[in-house]
Amino acid sequence: MFFSSPAWDSVTYWSLDIETGGLDPKRDPIIALGMLPIRQGVIRLSEAYRTLVRPEEGREIRPESVQAHQLVREEVREAPPLPEVLAEVDRRVREGALLVHHQGIDVAFLKRAFARHGRRWPSPPVVDTVELLLKLERRRRFSAPEAGGDGPSVNLAAARRRLGLPDYQEHDALTDAIATAELFLCLRGALRATTLRQL
Repeated sequence: MFFSSPAWDSVTYWSLDIETGGLDPKRDPIIALGMLPIRQGVIRLSEAYRTLVRPEEGREIRPESVQAHQLVREEVREAPPLPEVLAEVDRRVREGALLVHHQGIDVAFLKRAFARHGRRWPSPPVVDTVELLLKLERRRRFSAPEAGGDGPSVNLAAARRRLGLPDYQEHDALTDAIATAELFLCLRGALRATTLRQL
């Protein structure tokens, strides 16, 4: 049985990106977060939320992660604590869907952080631009199997470049959230998705 799904542009998508002190959600901290909404198919920069995050006690920033985002302990020492930031995330994502580039990282870190601080994960619908890239590639191969190719790069910057979007500085949480939002709108158009379920 099919259930109705809202029109894609009737949903508010909160595009979110985090910077972390490593890649292990069990032990590495969230140290920066950026998010902004897409309302009625339009990116709303004026509603952007960006913050550094003070690492929790015992959670260190790994040196290899500093090479990517350039954030060191001294810069985040006076930042808001994680529970305060999670309250802001919770309030926003309850409004609609969560939009990320690679939910295996962002959502995994957020779910663990929510659980650690006694907050219930709001379980928003999650739209992942990596999954949309793969869906677009499957469609391309189905309609033109003779074209071959290596498939799409799921790297955010490379995927944007392939679709003609400009390069932005990488590893800034808000800039990456904006980059994800723009990529999403291009992919939604390429896939001709008309409902949330199709995404």
